[in-house]
Amino acid sequence: MPSDGTEAVERFLADEENPVVLFALEWCEFCWAVRKLFTSLSIPYVSVDLDSVEYQQDDKGANIRKALLDRIGSPTIPQLFVGGILLGGASETLEANDSGELQRLLNACDVSYDRKKKVLGHEFLPNWVAQ
Repeated sequence: MPSDGTEAVERFLADEENPVVLFALEWCEFCWAVRKLFTSLSIPYVSVDLDSVEYQQDDKGANIRKALLDRIGSPTIPQLFVGGILLGGASETLEANDSGELQRLLNACDVSYDRKKKVLGHEFLPNWVAQ
């Protein structure tokens, strides 16, 4: 894993075998919401947990987060990319599920998932969030 955040982000986004990349935090409830959605729909993804032990050494997580900020202009986490295309944070991902945009991007990348199951994004939000 390179310590240069920009190089790491580019490497993750260029991986055609893993087109769904979630830049996340282990402790974040909104990251959990996206993970729960993905689990519900059997969507395979790579989770880059910026606060995990793996990314603490040499400030790898912080460097990746800075590179994401430079790339997308938003400091919020999570951030989801499908096929290198930014979908956005938790709200955008859950809304994209409901609108079919998430599925369109998954289909464009030939990602296998449960195409028959239909769920509403707000069902995965933390309980404390007004629904």
